[in-house]
Amino acid sequence: MARVLSLFRSQPFLRLVARRKPTFCKMSVDTRAREVFAAAVEAVQPDTVVRQSIKRKEDSVVIDGRTFTLKHNLHLVGFGKAVLGMAAEAERIVGDHLVKGVISVPHGIQQTLQQHGKDHLLLKENSRIKVIEGAKHNLPDADAQKAAEMIKHLASELTEKDLLLVLISGGGSALLPAPIPPITLQEKLDVTRRLAGAGATIQELNTIRRALSLLKGGGLAHHAHPAQVVALILSDVIGDPLDLIASGPTVMSRVWPEEVLSILERYKLLNLLPTSVKEVLDKPNSRWKENKDESDPSGHVLNAVIGSNGVALKRAGLRARELGFLPVVLSPSVCGDVRSVSTLYGMLARFACSREEPPPDIATEVLKLGPEVGVESWDLCRTMQVLEEGRTEGWGATCLLAGGEPTVELTGKGRGGRNQELAMRVGLELRSLGLPPKGPVFLSGGTDGQDGPTEAAGAITDGGLYDEAKAQGLDIDNFLINNDSYTFFSRLSGGQRLLVPGLTCTNVMDVHMLLIPALPINIR
Repeated sequence: MARVLSLFRSQPFLRLVARRKPTFCKMSVDTRAREVFAAAVEAVQPDTVVRQSIKRKEDSVVIDGRTFTLKHNLHLVGFGKAVLGMAAEAERIVGDHLVKGVISVPHGIQQTLQQHGKDHLLLKENSRIKVIEGAKHNLPDADAQKAAEMIKHLASELTEKDLLLVLISGGGSALLPAPIPPITLQEKLDVTRRLAGAGATIQELNTIRRALSLLKGGGLAHHAHPAQVVALILSDVIGDPLDLIASGPTVMSRVWPEEVLSILERYKLLNLLPTSVKEVLDKPNSRWKENKDESDPSGHVLNAVIGSNGVALKRAGLRARELGFLPVVLSPSVCGDVRSVSTLYGMLARFACSREEPPPDIATEVLKLGPEVGVESWDLCRTMQVLEEGRTEGWGATCLLAGGEPTVELTGKGRGGRNQELAMRVGLELRSLGLPPKGPVFLSGGTDGQDGPTEAAGAITDGGLYDEAKAQGLDIDNFLINNDSYTFFSRLSGGQRLLVPGLTCTNVMDVHMLLIPALPINIR
C-alpha cells in the first residue's frame, strides 16, 4: 500500500481540502444518502441548465460564447426525457423570435408533470412548439417515429437564414427512431434489444443505432443544412462524447462497417440479422439519398453540453459536506459489469473501514480492477489516499461519490435494473463490515428516476442486507440469478430500501454513493 500511494505522501491530501472539523448531523445515514442523491438530481434540472446556458441580449442570444442574431428565424426541435422542461425554459427566453417547433417526449409526461405540480416544466397554452409523446417503457414506437418524421421535415425546410435550436437529453435515441428503408421499426428494435440483452454497452448500442438511422450520426444536421444548428445537450453517456449522446444526431460521423460488424459478431448476432438490415449495412455510405448542398454541414453546427454526470456529482459533494461528510469524487465514468463494479466498491469499503493497516494486496487488486470498470489508476490512487488519511487521521465520515452506467448480463426474466442489482451485490460485499451508523452504506440510483422497467430509481443497502433477507425468507442468490432485484427489494422490509424519487425530469446516468463512517484512530 505504501508503495502505491508514496507519490502522495509529501502533503496529505485531506489537509488541502478540509481544515475544519466535519459538521455533525442528526439525520440517519439512510436519510442523508437520499438527500445527497436528491441534490445531484436537482443540479441537472432541465430548466436550470437551459437558463444557465442561454444568455439573451436584445435581438441576439449568446450560447457557449458565441452570439447568434434573432430575426424571427428561430426553429426548435428536441427529443429526450428532459426535453419538455428544456423547451419550456427556452421558449420563455427566446420565444418572441420562435417560428415553430416539434419535440418528442416520453409517453404521459405532460399529465405526470401536472399531477406533480411541476407546471414550470410545461409549455404554455399558446406555445408554438408541438409536443408528441411516445416511446412507452423507453422503447421506440409508432408515435416516436411520427415525431422523428416531423422533426426531419421541419429541418429539411430550413434555409441559410434560419437558426435551429436542438434540445437533446437522455432517452433521445428511443424518441427519435427513423430507420433507414427498408428496415422497419420493429426490425431495428429487435436488433438493439438483442444487443442490450447480451450485455452490450451504451456506446455499442448507439453505434448500431447510428448505422441503421436516417437522423442519428449527424443525420439531423444534414437535413437542416444550410441553417445554423445549435444543440444544447444533457449528457447521459460516459465521457460526454458528442457522437454517442442520443446517437449524435447533430454530429457528422461516418458509419464504419468493420466496427458495426465487429460489434454484431462479438455478441453472436450476425447470423440473426433481418435481410433488410444486411442490405443497409452493405451500403453504409448511402444513408441520405437527397442532398440540398454538397458542402460539409458540420461548420454550421454548435454542440454544447450543458449538463452531465460530473455536474451532478459536484453538487452532490457540496450537499454531502453540508451533511457532515468529507466528499470524494472517484469518477463519473464507472462502467462494466455490475459484478465487477460491486467488487470494486467492496474492496474500497474494506480498505476504508479497516481498523488496522489494510493488507497491501488490496491496493494492488483495486488498481488491477480499474480498467475493467472504467476508472483511471490516477483516480483510484487519489481516492485511496483520501480514504487512508481519513481513516488514520480521524477526519470523520466520508462520502465516496461516483457515476456512470454499468451493465447487467441478463440471465433471468425478473424485474429490476442495474442500480438495484448493483445495490444487492454491494450489500453482499459489505456483509462483514458492520451495520450503520458504525458500518458503511451504499446507494445506487438512476438520475432519471427509473431503473429498468420499474418505478424505482435504485436502492440503498448495507452490511445487514443478507441477514435481513434470510430472516424474511428471501434467497438473494435466486433473485440475482433471475435478475429480479426490484421484486427482492419490494418484498424486503416493505420496500423500505427502495429509492423512489418519482419522475425526476432529467437524466445524466447513475449516481453511486458509499458512505463510510468515522473510525476511531488506533493506527500509529
